[in-house]
Amino acid sequence: MTDYLVNATNLKKSFGATHAVDDISLHVREGEIYGLVGSDGAGKTTTMRLLVGALLPDAGEINVCGYDVRRQVEQVRSQIGYLSQRFSMYEDLTVLENIRFFAEVRGLSQTEWLPRSMEILEFVGLANFKDRRAGQLSGGMKQKLGLASALVTRPRLLLLDEPTTGVDPVTRQDFWQLVIKLVSTPVLSAVEAQSANSPSTSLHSAQDGRGVSVIISTPYMDEASRCHRVGFVKTGKLIAEDTPSNLRARLNGRVLELRGDPINTLRHVAHQDEDVEDVAAFGDKLHVRVREGKSDLILSRLPDEIKSAGGTLVDLRVIPPALEDVFIALSESNHD
Repeated sequence: MTDYLVNATNLKKSFGATHAVDDISLHVREGEIYGLVGSDGAGKTTTMRLLVGALLPDAGEINVCGYDVRRQVEQVRSQIGYLSQRFSMYEDLTVLENIRFFAEVRGLSQTEWLPRSMEILEFVGLANFKDRRAGQLSGGMKQKLGLASALVTRPRLLLLDEPTTGVDPVTRQDFWQLVIKLVSTPVLSAVEAQSANSPSTSLHSAQDGRGVSVIISTPYMDEASRCHRVGFVKTGKLIAEDTPSNLRARLNGRVLELRGDPINTLRHVAHQDEDVEDVAAFGDKLHVRVREGKSDLILSRLPDEIKSAGGTLVDLRVIPPALEDVFIALSESNHD
């Protein structure tokens, strides 16, 4: 027996000549946040749709919570909560009515969905807005309503497809705190707290009492760093997979931060050095990726090269690599 909640092996999906998913394999453990990370068009959403059974793969096998997606799609969907990129609630219904609709579609009775819905609304911070129409919610509140609706059936697996795209940084932070709490901390309802004999309405899955597993797709590297494991996706291929810290360790000692003026001159000079692999802008700074073992050489000679070109050096030092640095390096090495 494997301890993986999701086993997806050698998935392929094409649309005409476009290979949207090209031999991707994913294995996600119980209680894990797995980040599917890549730019627009990388294949993240298509992979999500394959996992939930909305699309059938051209090749490959998918097993979710012990069920085969090809042959047991309804059983799979009963174990999954899915939040798509676009808001998909009914805008003319209230917050509570939306959750009730999705609960009753899944066969929950009022005695089941009502206390659970109130618990979830409290959890996501929408309890005071339960009678507000969904169309009158802010973007962040709409995403929280989507999350609440995905949680009402007590899923074992949450699929979140770019849930924070288009919302402000504070809302992104709030949303991630909810996701982390779902995975790591038991959340008991008032009903459960009052009676040890009552049916469990914990936000955790009913099957094992543990936090839900989460697969989240995102183009944001700061969000990727919050995941237990990350899979970098480019043009339908999984180009790397590991923990964020292990991925960053691939470039330890090879990323320099360069600050000065004018920045275009600094960029040009750094690019000309034979031991520099890449120069990327990070705000008003440059990240200079150098060849293995060449950091000391660059630190010693780049200042003179910048001065000779008429530039002003403010700072040049080795820094810990960011996930962006790693993704850029991996994308270049996998460039066709």
